[in-house]
Amino acid sequence: MSNLHLHSSISKTILALRISSLFFLFSSLNTTHGSPIKANIFIYAGCSQEKYQPNSPFEANLNSFLTSVVSSSSQASYNAFSVGNGTSTSPEGAIYGLYQCRGDLKIFDCSKCIESAVNQVTLVCPYSYGASLQLQGCYVRYEHAEFLGKLDTSLRYKKCSKTVHEDVEFFRRRDDVLADLQGTSGFRVSSSGLVEGFAQCLGDLSQNDCSSCVADAVGKLKSLCGSAAAVDVFLAQCYARYWASGYYDISDSSNEDQVGKTVAIIVGVVASLAILIVLLSVCRKTMGRY
Repeated sequence: MSNLHLHSSISKTILALRISSLFFLFSSLNTTHGSPIKANIFIYAGCSQEKYQPNSPFEANLNSFLTSVVSSSSQASYNAFSVGNGTSTSPEGAIYGLYQCRGDLKIFDCSKCIESAVNQVTLVCPYSYGASLQLQGCYVRYEHAEFLGKLDTSLRYKKCSKTVHEDVEFFRRRDDVLADLQGTSGFRVSSSGLVEGFAQCLGDLSQNDCSSCVADAVGKLKSLCGSAAAVDVFLAQCYARYWASGYYDISDSSNEDQVGKTVAIIVGVVASLAILIVLLSVCRKTMGRY
């Protein structure tokens, strides 16, 4: 009987350590040596309303997909997957998905960003048949229905800064940057004077579809945010961004995204409570034996 109690105590202690590891992982998502990790800053997430059942074929395939995403990101900055869509498998478990890192991110930073995104997506979108999560430096998406290679220019997120008034030179430079970005076939960085910007398409788009998507993003950028000093516009399969030089250096360090903080806080609270419950249970059983 004592061996049984010991085995139970050890198992719970291991569980507590695993939960503790998850807590420290999320605590470190946004800081390294006290400074923001800009690649891991949360931008937006989208979750399907339809939910899958625990222990279903879809859940098993989703876990397989997310594992493959993390593994692949240490080798490549983009990849797409189809899981459980064979003729011998149940169509209820089919998953189509992809991940992509920003084009200027080194592969090590890409892998860390994707790992962070994968850990967050199942927390932000629990039991969802479809989900997408965009961090500053990377993106993860999966769906139950096939979407790969199909052009989608629906608006997912926009952010407009303060307005710039009567600065003809700024707008001339901005338009130069935006015109240059529309020539991208994947990822492009551009600058003109004090204005900088970049645009990127998902890797499943053709060159023509990429150009069309970025042109649409630039159009929305101008129509939705007008004369803003900095704008981010994310469509389903591409994005375009511009800013006055130095703008993001200021805003990122002093106004870190609140949604990302909220995710970390929620995980921290849940993890702390779980650790406390496990440890109290172990102590109670240990004292009971004596």
